[in-house]
Amino acid sequence: MDRAAAAALAHDRAPDSAVRPQADADAFIHWLLASVEVETSVFHVGQYCGTWHASTAGRALASYHLVLRGECFVHLEGRAPIALGPRDAVFFLRDVPHFLSADASGAPPLVGAAMEPLSQEVLGSVGLACGFFHFRGALSRLLADGLPDHVILRAGTEELASTRALFELILAEGGRDPSAPSPLVARLADLLFFYVLRHVVKTDASASGLWSLVRNPQLASLVEAVLKDPAKSWTVESMAKSCGMSRASFFKHFEQASGTSPGQFLLLVRMRVAARRLAAGDSAIEAAEQVGYQSLAAFSRAFKKVIGQQPSAYRRALSCPAAATESITDF
Repeated sequence: MDRAAAAALAHDRAPDSAVRPQADADAFIHWLLASVEVETSVFHVGQYCGTWHASTAGRALASYHLVLRGECFVHLEGRAPIALGPRDAVFFLRDVPHFLSADASGAPPLVGAAMEPLSQEVLGSVGLACGFFHFRGALSRLLADGLPDHVILRAGTEELASTRALFELILAEGGRDPSAPSPLVARLADLLFFYVLRHVVKTDASASGLWSLVRNPQLASLVEAVLKDPAKSWTVESMAKSCGMSRASFFKHFEQASGTSPGQFLLLVRMRVAARRLAAGDSAIEAAEQVGYQSLAAFSRAFKKVIGQQPSAYRRALSCPAAATESITDF
């Protein structure tokens, strides 16, 4: 059994039935967050002065813009310009056409302004950290698909007050060549993204797919049961019975709520649990048994379909980060 998932689900359980559903929902959110595999990179960190345009669109990647100081506007097709101030940010979870500019008009400059180092603040300048997210694996992509196209982080959001320290750290790391930022910026942006992601899935009703299961008590209890015992011989019938529904009603309800079938969800959960077991040192046979597979060949096929690698290759990649970067195949 996946100890990390079990520990998360057992954490802070309250006997009061009125409190338990929220505790279960939080545990499920944390399990999903831990299942998101994302590689964060930095495009540039610096400041713009005068009239300028900036965009990370057109690269088929999710991206972000963090406003370290100053004010600017983000422009999206068919929408009014959105003002951004110090410690605000915009995260694009898909490759959405957009650009940032110094003013609401969005008029392109005759001569594009070059980004300058943050080391010395210029009056009227805008300090930015911009980069990309690359989601790895089938489960990460499925979770990303359930999120809005873009998310705005506001500095005044009290629930995200702890992220202000991350902005300060990024700003402190930014005083160098804009095109060669500190590698720590990517790590800090990665942390910021997960704080924002947790806030979004807990507060934004538009978060769909597997995230929507958090808001459905019947289905959330089923997910809890699957996470507790992924090796159980789960069938659509047994899952439907766990939810108190007929097979047909359950299948339709689950698919409409999550955007995936119960069988595909079960496969994704099992392979994610297996990946954690391999990372913890289990052999492929041990990991297979933990998620209900008696056949190593069948387990290896399922693992490669979801994770993108054979179990043995996955373990080798974990022990050699360079190999992981070169060999992981996205599903």
